[in-house]
Amino acid sequence: MARENNFNDLLLFIAVAREKSFTRAAAQLGMSQSALSHSVRTLEARLGVRLLTRTTRSVAPTEAGMRLLQTIPACFDDIDAELAAVSEFRDKPAGTIRITSTDYATRTILLPRLAPFLPDYPDIKVEIVNDYGLADIVAGRYDIGVRHGDQVAKDMIAARIGPDLHMAIVGAPAYLDKRTAPATPQDLIMHNCINLRLPTHGAFYAWELNKDGRAMQVRVEGQLAFNGAYEMLDAALAGQGLAYVPSDLVDAHVAAGRLRCVLEDWYPAVPGMHVYYASRKQPSRAMNLVVDALRYRPESLPLL
Repeated sequence: MARENNFNDLLLFIAVAREKSFTRAAAQLGMSQSALSHSVRTLEARLGVRLLTRTTRSVAPTEAGMRLLQTIPACFDDIDAELAAVSEFRDKPAGTIRITSTDYATRTILLPRLAPFLPDYPDIKVEIVNDYGLADIVAGRYDIGVRHGDQVAKDMIAARIGPDLHMAIVGAPAYLDKRTAPATPQDLIMHNCINLRLPTHGAFYAWELNKDGRAMQVRVEGQLAFNGAYEMLDAALAGQGLAYVPSDLVDAHVAAGRLRCVLEDWYPAVPGMHVYYASRKQPSRAMNLVVDALRYRPESLPLL
């Protein structure tokens, strides 16, 4: 029983340390803040060392707490991997596959590919969390990450799930008809640009442009910012400013005259989307099946 309590209390401690808040961790875990605080205090008493520094405004790991936070999650990942391996002895593949992705990749790749796959494997569950913050899949206890090929760390195992693509800068006629369209990237500072917030870095995404081998990153300003590509697109369609989004999201709108492209000579090519997972993680049968279902096959039907 003592070992079981240690394991449960350690998981609760990890949640609080990551969220840096008992309130947020309790909401995430679906338990009361008082019960969560009691469990962490019980763990500290059992270990004889303080794991968290508490103030009225914040919670932070102590040196001992930081050591646990850096080592214990990997141990639980190993346990989960072994349990998943044991489950492979079942007749049917089963398990929950947690994926960190972006709204763009989820809508254009993951959902279209998973829709025909999941009915054949009713015991496989997929949980998708959209996040442009480049989350650490190991620390976040994700099974799979989805990012552009150039954003995948070298020590990860990766597989391509989408073709290379281009970015585009677009605005609605209602916006551009009242202004001079930008002729150079520097002209963007005179425009109301719609920003993308990167939650992990706490900054806005810099617009990456490239012409004749000359690459630059432009920090733009504007009245609106979002944490998703589709909200940026909707704002551009509403005439609220210029948006920097994947070109396949706007091609139909441009063809219909609802949006216009600017600075077309500066659109960069972007490596296609990849799935990736930690090289130290032994994939379960369910995870291998999900990865294979998402894998890019040029001969397959176009992405939705």
